[in-house]
Amino acid sequence: MWTQRDLTLEPRPRGFHLVTREIVAQLPELGELRVGLLHVHILHTSASLTLNENASPDVRRDFESWANAAVPEDFAWTHTDEGADDMPAHIKASLMGFSVTLPVREGRLALGTWQGIYLGEHRDRGGARRLIATLTGE
Repeated sequence: MWTQRDLTLEPRPRGFHLVTREIVAQLPELGELRVGLLHVHILHTSASLTLNENASPDVRRDFESWANAAVPEDFAWTHTDEGADDMPAHIKASLMGFSVTLPVREGRLALGTWQGIYLGEHRDRGGARRLIATLTGE
């Protein structure tokens, strides 16, 4: 089976947010797979997707603190057409990545006990985020 869906994530403030449940809720076909893969790609250049710790909110706060220290807004950026947070958002998104590929087992994502999908929202007002999810398997 191959299927592809356009998904939308609710707007969120700047930071790192768990979106695993929101993604899975939009993929009813996931339950039909015994074994397979889910590939999720974000259609934006100022937000990212990654997989990490799903229990402690401190981890998500630390991700945001590190990203802001590593890629500061108060730098001599030349691309500032959309505001001071735009170019740093592009760099953070490239560092974190635009897609994740995850195993599917018995109708569920086969994630580790403490793993969840993060949306890295790198803009102050990024808005709703669009994704393409591709499922394959049997």
